Amino acid sequence: MLLGSCLGLPAEAQDRGSVNPKPLPPLANPDAPDTPAKALFGRALTPAPGPAHAYGSYAKGCFSGGEALAVDGPNWQVMRLSRNRMWGTPPLVEFLERLAAKAPRIGWNGLLVGDMSQPRGGPMLTGHASHQLGLDADIWLTPMPDHRMSRTEREETSATNVVRPDRLDIDPQVWTPEHLKLIRMTAQEREVARIFVNPAIKKALCREAGGDRAWLSKVRPMYGHNYHYHIRLACPAGQDQCGDQAPPPSGDGCGEELAYWFSDAIMNPKPATKPPRPKPPMTMAALPAACRAVLKAR
Repeated sequence: MLLGSCLGLPAEAQDRGSVNPKPLPPLANPDAPDTPAKALFGRALTPAPGPAHAYGSYAKGCFSGGEALAVDGPNWQVMRLSRNRMWGTPPLVEFLERLAAKAPRIGWNGLLVGDMSQPRGGPMLTGHASHQLGLDADIWLTPMPDHRMSRTEREETSATNVVRPDRLDIDPQVWTPEHLKLIRMTAQEREVARIFVNPAIKKALCREAGGDRAWLSKVRPMYGHNYHYHIRLACPAGQDQCGDQAPPPSGDGCGEELAYWFSDAIMNPKPATKPPRPKPPMTMAALPAACRAVLKAR
């Protein structure tokens, strides 16, 4: 794994990567039971061999038989290469290729693909709590440019923030009808279990969706996600060690459920009387037993 992608750098779409990353130093005692799992999975440079299978849950899991999305495709480009997070299970890679091929049909030039997963999944050293099963991917809210981006562009270009500074709605200067079309097209795909967006984006989708609203139930408001939207696929059929989420609530999620995200308690929370105690990092003991074999497979 690359030092520039994991130490000292955030992992949001707008944050820069590294054009000349350095390798991570080796761990002094990788087999110690208190070694953070993210330090182990963050150093796995290649996928685990064997059949493709996801183990565990989206925030506590791993996968074998992973594939890398090609850095360049006919209708996509992968961003922040220094993070080495362009990996996923074969169903995710196939899904992104299909979705990218459909993007020009709705006026979107192509996909800029942000973080997927590490080669073997598992916890990441920075950024996401999820993205561990090889079934999550971030798509920038910036259409692909009309040229192949250089390595410097891929590491340093910022994604587009489509949310107003007051966080109450989308920014009409950058939000377009094509943003709605892209998210709707994604949500209507059979394999998609969830899409996470900023609450302001969900508000815009609710307002602009029109009569066909069934797909809105999959689109869930979540902190952040103002530069990208997060796709989560359901577990592939027949993989009984992969834990799906419960189905989203019925309805379009545009009423009281959405209003909560704009309440004073969320928008202007009272400062804590004392800082919360940091949680200890997740160790291998918290992950499915199969993840030990995934991590050690050669």
